[in-house]
Amino acid sequence: MLPISNSLMDAALAGRVWRPGVGPSLVTLRGNDVVDITSSVHPTMRDLCEAPNPAQIVRQAEGETIVTLQDLSNASLNAKAQDDLRWLAPCDLQAIKACGVTFAGSMVERVIEEQAAGDPARAEAIRARVGTIIGDSLSGLTPGSKEAEKVKELLQSEGLWSQYLEVGIGPYAEVFTKSQPMSAVGWGADVGLHPVSEWNNPEPEIVLVVGSDGTIKGATLGNDVNLRDIEGRSALLLGKAKDNNASCALGPLIRFFDDGYGIDDLRRAELSMSVTGEDGFELQGHSSMTQISRDPEDLAAQTIGRHHQYPDGFVLFCGTMFAPTKDRDGPGLGFTHHTGDVVEISEAALGSLRNTVRLSTDCAEWTFGTAALMRNLAKRGLL
Repeated sequence: MLPISNSLMDAALAGRVWRPGVGPSLVTLRGNDVVDITSSVHPTMRDLCEAPNPAQIVRQAEGETIVTLQDLSNASLNAKAQDDLRWLAPCDLQAIKACGVTFAGSMVERVIEEQAAGDPARAEAIRARVGTIIGDSLSGLTPGSKEAEKVKELLQSEGLWSQYLEVGIGPYAEVFTKSQPMSAVGWGADVGLHPVSEWNNPEPEIVLVVGSDGTIKGATLGNDVNLRDIEGRSALLLGKAKDNNASCALGPLIRFFDDGYGIDDLRRAELSMSVTGEDGFELQGHSSMTQISRDPEDLAAQTIGRHHQYPDGFVLFCGTMFAPTKDRDGPGLGFTHHTGDVVEISEAALGSLRNTVRLSTDCAEWTFGTAALMRNLAKRGLL
């Protein structure tokens, strides 16, 4: 499957590719052609996202046709060296932030992870107990409301109160740093698991693209790779669980808001996901933004404001309702990744994001950071 279907060719799309002998370049699509629109006015995706109307710029930009969509995608799946043609994550200088526990289903699974202390063998029994007590009491609950406080009291009385439910139904969202600027991988790349993890899963998510003034400019797709055992042992291990080599995938492109696509479309987004293993295992997943407990605009507002500025803007994972429980390696063990798994996340208005699962230690090392980008752009006369 190509990253973008023909039905999206009229959308205001922009991404980044690595051009051999050139370096990272901003691109858009003109039909099936990938067109380089990098300029001295907008040399980075950060600069494009800071413009008042990125969609208009993308549509009007002149550029150089460099490759077809099909050939770029084929090259990305076969890229091995630093200078090979390939898709990059569509963000560059922006901070990469994420919100957790924003869906009722994932809240329950986080409680289970914590109660199981990261041990998947204990999860099934705990899941049954938690489900009996909580039931559907979290469905439609407004975080921070009086009703949420009553649920909190119920859970505390049952000895099941959790820090995950605090951020899930309390007044404050969980916002954390997923990975560093320039470290995310793009469509077709390997995505990484820390080798100490034995219980993990993909997380299909809508990712907001937010300017330095807090305005949501558009969106893309993301895979917030989740190490359930590491985070489940202690929330203080969140950094170890989240920020590792190639543990963050974004793409294929940013779709900018315009008259035909906006925040209400994100609120209605329906994400589908498939995992296909080399062992023949298959898993289908789904996440509906209609079920999110916190509105995307609220998540952005809790991230940026007078309390915290982002002069280069940021991208923000919105969380997922997907929490796989299908057994893979034995009864009661639930799902965990095997290396070689192919993960594909799709959404009708944003395309599809495909990545192959490896250990972080087997993924390409991250060597091209912000300093390298600045030197590259200066050499090309774009700064």
